[in-house]
Amino acid sequence: MQKLTPEGQNIVNDLSNRYNLSSDAIIYMIGAVNNGGGSMAQFNCPELGGGGQWMRGGMTMVGDMFNYGLKNTVDNLCNDISNALASTIIFPLAPKGTTQSNQWWPVELGNPFSSGAQNSTRYAIFPNRLAVDINGKVTVYDTLDNNISGISQQQGGNDSLTFSSQYGTILVSTLPIVTGANQSNNNSQNNFVAPTQNNFIEPIVEPLAQPVINNSLNSSTNTVSNESSKSIITLIEQLSTLYTAGVLTQEEFNTKKAELLARL
Repeated sequence: MQKLTPEGQNIVNDLSNRYNLSSDAIIYMIGAVNNGGGSMAQFNCPELGGGGQWMRGGMTMVGDMFNYGLKNTVDNLCNDISNALASTIIFPLAPKGTTQSNQWWPVELGNPFSSGAQNSTRYAIFPNRLAVDINGKVTVYDTLDNNISGISQQQGGNDSLTFSSQYGTILVSTLPIVTGANQSNNNSQNNFVAPTQNNFIEPIVEPLAQPVINNSLNSSTNTVSNESSKSIITLIEQLSTLYTAGVLTQEEFNTKKAELLARL
């Protein structure tokens, strides 16, 4: 039997006596009304004729559709339960972030701007995140750049869970998993638009040949045509480095420097 608060136990005992139903049946119906937000319930209770539906201020349906006394009992019971839920904590509050809580998503996500439930699936939408609870297993997805406007499920399981965004209808299973039981098996794409490949060929830049300084002053010097001033200045700097290192004499350095300056 589900745990009750002391106040909740008193309500169960009172309703059980008034409607001549077992405590288990009362607790079951409290859960059904609670799941319907206090205004509706879908149930299958043998003590109340099997399957049925209830809507506050609306139509009540039971298995024995012509049993008006049973319909009246279900309607009165559900209304009493609805009123009790609005004013009394019947079940102990579950900690936030647990599947038993109304705030079942991870607490670090904060408050969703939209949430809902369908069959055994619950969902909550946050900025850049979508939390999905299927049969008590919570998975958090990265919504990328999608603006989610609705969640739908055609069959059981998250493989048929879809959402609507500015890109159309998309399977939830294609989103990257942030946390969840299936994180290690996440083969989803990282974005809906595949990154374009760079088809440009990187140019091959040949290194500049280091100038070879011939220590023999009698060797002929080939004239370099169309040299830029920057290249000549670079060569002079290299000559200066050789001179400083002792490779060239003062006379050799001055001669080569004069030849290079003449090309400017």
